[in-house]
Amino acid sequence: MDHINPEWHVGPLTFNPSTIMMLLVAATIVFLIAFISTRNLQMKPTGMQNFMEWVMDFVKGIIKSNMDWKTGGRFHVLGLTLIMFIIVSNLLGLPFAIVYDDVLWWKSPTADPTVTMSLAVMILLLSHYYGVKMRGSGNYFKGFLQPMSFMLPLKIVEEFANTLTLGLRLYGNIYAGEILIGLIAGLAASSIPGFLGAIIPMMAWQGFSIFIGFIQGFIFTMLTMVYIAHKVSEDH
Repeated sequence: MDHINPEWHVGPLTFNPSTIMMLLVAATIVFLIAFISTRNLQMKPTGMQNFMEWVMDFVKGIIKSNMDWKTGGRFHVLGLTLIMFIIVSNLLGLPFAIVYDDVLWWKSPTADPTVTMSLAVMILLLSHYYGVKMRGSGNYFKGFLQPMSFMLPLKIVEEFANTLTLGLRLYGNIYAGEILIGLIAGLAASSIPGFLGAIIPMMAWQGFSIFIGFIQGFIFTMLTMVYIAHKVSEDH
């Protein structure tokens, strides 16, 4: 894992072109999956259309487990986009990593904490926005003082803690997986015995990492709907 991240400097700002490129790759793949799945819709779905309808029903189940469908139906597209984008992003760096001149160019974008924390902050802002929009600003902010006004500092801390754990959980799992894959790949490249000894661990960890990639996409989407439900529902 002896590599560095590429950097672009624009005034006081620093950008990682590798992360930007991988985000565009993930977004393109998700777009292509959605486009191919819906370009020839049929009454009896087959192939990719069947897969897309299964994903939509799966996300609908996540939403309905947290709030009534009349309230949560408007978040269906958000949940569908999140779960597909995060899963694709999680899996991009699993088959291989591309390092050129000691610079890492191909990786999972969710192995970058700036990406996962940006997603978490986006969810925080969206949950507050819809909370105010659907409940009214007075009724919404009054909820921070219930059941007792002294709970306000604790609820503010809770907001920051939820955002931090939402982003870091995703980052930590994906980054750790890619680190271990890199270490096993290094063992395989060291010698012929190392290569032979690394085959089974690499296959096992690749399979486990794919499982983790799907699970983390599900967890992020589930927690997003939990947070939104707490903001938009009167009974939370």
